[in-house]
Amino acid sequence: MEIKPIKSEKDYTKALKRLEVIFDSEPGSVNGDELEVLGILIEQYENEHFPIGLPDPIEAIKFRMEQMGYSQSDLANIVGLKSRASEILNKKRKLTLEMIRQLHDILKIPTDVLIQSY
Repeated sequence: MEIKPIKSEKDYTKALKRLEVIFDSEPGSVNGDELEVLGILIEQYENEHFPIGLPDPIEAIKFRMEQMGYSQSDLANIVGLKSRASEILNKKRKLTLEMIRQLHDILKIPTDVLIQSY
C-alpha cells in the first residue's frame, strides 16, 4: 500500500483507477484500509477542485416538497396563505426570516440554503 497526497489531475486519475481496483475490499483488510484512506484523499481533492455550490432556495423547497409528497396547499400551511406560497414558488415574493425558520423546522431544509439570494 503506497498512499500519496493527490496534488494534480494525474494523481487524481491514478487514485480513481486504484479505487476501482480495490473498491470491494473487506473492511479492516490491508486493501480495505487503503480504500478508506484513498476515499478521504479523493474527497478532499474533489472538494478543493470541484466544489458544489448550494442549491437555489426555491428549487430546494420544491425538491423537498416533492420528496415529502407535499402540495402547494401544504406549503401554504407553512407560510400562511396559498397565494403567498404561489408567489414564493414563482420567485415573486422573498422569504422572510419567519418563513425560513418554519421551512427549516418543518421541511428540514438547511438555513444556509434558504437565506441565499435568488
